[in-house]
Amino acid sequence: MLCQAEHIASRRWSRLRHVTSHRSSGDDAAAAGAFHLGNDFGIAIGAVFRAYAKATEAAVADIPGGPRGYFVLTAAVQGEANNQRSLAERFGVDRTVMTYLLDDLERAGLVERRPDPADRRSRHIIATPHGAERWTELRGRVELVERHILAGLPEESRAGFQAMLCTLAGHVNAHGPMVDVCRIVADCTLAEEAERAALCDGRRATG
Repeated sequence: MLCQAEHIASRRWSRLRHVTSHRSSGDDAAAAGAFHLGNDFGIAIGAVFRAYAKATEAAVADIPGGPRGYFVLTAAVQGEANNQRSLAERFGVDRTVMTYLLDDLERAGLVERRPDPADRRSRHIIATPHGAERWTELRGRVELVERHILAGLPEESRAGFQAMLCTLAGHVNAHGPMVDVCRIVADCTLAEEAERAALCDGRRATG
């Protein structure tokens, strides 16, 4: 375990309830006025993801694994499928599930496993000529999905949005989800302790 995230989170929410119970009705009204569901990051990114996932699933439904199979095939075509373990970690898939998926892709003639010359225990995942041809076809479909999703943005903003999203994804992947969770919990704890101290100081000043 990298940190006591669950324990810290439990304490953190207990302190938050204590702090918010002492807020004035004016504070609550101001907070409610500043927050709108349409501005919530989690809701927004979830809506975009669901739309993309649903459309992509339909676009690539005719290959093993659907979107997951397409992403693995993409990595193989681009020479970034170094081994089964790295693929599983990159796409957040259980290694056993990844094994079955690669078996299905291999049976479909889309990829093949080749021993790594530097480590005979490891195997590179290579796209076959048929796999590369199928990927080109599927990529055209996925690009249509992407254009449809991005149509809600001004045309001049679309490339920049995609670039920033890829940068953010690279940052998240590089730091690892558990490390980020621990850091977020710690940051929230410090922020709420500072807020509680400020509220206590305010009550003493007006008392």
